[in-house]
Amino acid sequence: MNIPEIDLQRVVIIGGGFAGLNLAKKLNKNHYQVVLLDKNNYHTFQPLLYQVATSGLEPDSIAYPIRRTFKNAANFHFRVTEVYGINATEKTVNTSTGALRYDYFVIATGAKTNFFGMDSLENNSISMKSLVESLDLRSKIIQNFEKALYTKNLKEQEALMNFIIVGAGPTGVELAGALAELKNHVLPKDYPDLDIRRMKIHLVEAAPRILAPMSEVASKKAHEFLKKLGVHIWTNTLVTDYDGTLVTTNGKTDFYSETLIWAAGVKGNPVEGLSEENITRGNRIEVNDFLEVAGKESVFAMGDVALVHSNDTPNGHAMLGSVAMQQGIHLANNFNRLVLDKKRKPFVYNDKGTMATVGRNLAVVDLPKFKFQGFFAWFVWMFVHLMLLVGFRNKVIVFINWAWSYIRFDKGTRLIVRPYKE
Repeated sequence: MNIPEIDLQRVVIIGGGFAGLNLAKKLNKNHYQVVLLDKNNYHTFQPLLYQVATSGLEPDSIAYPIRRTFKNAANFHFRVTEVYGINATEKTVNTSTGALRYDYFVIATGAKTNFFGMDSLENNSISMKSLVESLDLRSKIIQNFEKALYTKNLKEQEALMNFIIVGAGPTGVELAGALAELKNHVLPKDYPDLDIRRMKIHLVEAAPRILAPMSEVASKKAHEFLKKLGVHIWTNTLVTDYDGTLVTTNGKTDFYSETLIWAAGVKGNPVEGLSEENITRGNRIEVNDFLEVAGKESVFAMGDVALVHSNDTPNGHAMLGSVAMQQGIHLANNFNRLVLDKKRKPFVYNDKGTMATVGRNLAVVDLPKFKFQGFFAWFVWMFVHLMLLVGFRNKVIVFINWAWSYIRFDKGTRLIVRPYKE
């Protein structure tokens, strides 16, 4: 890989997500040469992927070119490449475009979908961890209704119009709410020849309640909101198999559906070259309070792929964007302290709360000291997500899209740009 050699220590970062991007932005580039590697040339705002999938937003409104973020940065280099692994002994990283030397190496490769070893679900369901997958899901949803127009078999038509969402965390809940709004306000106008009342949205959760990581108050209110929108909720229900048409569960209820959306779990996405002792619960890399990987000199991990193991966090922090952003900024500050011969500080997560939106004027927010739901929660959710988007243009476009949808009860991006291939 062609990166110029200069008289500064080189920090190589894998991953342009929340953690990697914030680390690269905050590092003092007068003291370090920063090299950021990613398989895509853009940063994705993952919390809004479900809105791309349900035609609320176009992909370029939640993605931002990484090069534009650092267009005036000195001693910074970005390369689009696949990372194969590291050689900690020689301090090199192996990529699809060649080997690269490092002084410090930071793994911020995020998480990937966890199917818990169920091949049938992995092969037949759709996940939503990237822009490509979100676009696939959008095409799949619209194609289903186009197909439903042509079939005279009611069972086949209902299977095309049944949507099974497995996993009732924030992603599953928000996706279910967005699909319900499509059913209630948009699809009847797009498909007047179809009886949209046949469309069913099933949210399936293995735990006793939805939004299990949030408070019971938030869970209860979100349950009420979804039922009001017409979503069918199945708790204490485990999906065991899916052959592309029949969804099998551990209960008495099975479903016929052409679309199963898997939002039931994620796991860490570490790179090759680490030892088995470095990989812990959830396929994550175990790190200390300084985000260092044990036994690997000058190797760090942060974000979803990292598990900070301490007495306060024996199971690590939740895989949240807020954790990743804080870790990226914290590690950058520690690197900047290092060149000034200042003492590094251990990472302490500042929990600012969690939130989830269910639909128009409906959301739940859990803050450390108080909780609220409904319209004000929905307004707070929108404001926070707008502020966290990268790029002024993206903020404006998303705001305009949301305002248009709110006023017109419409979602304007129902396009099959790239047909979904079964």
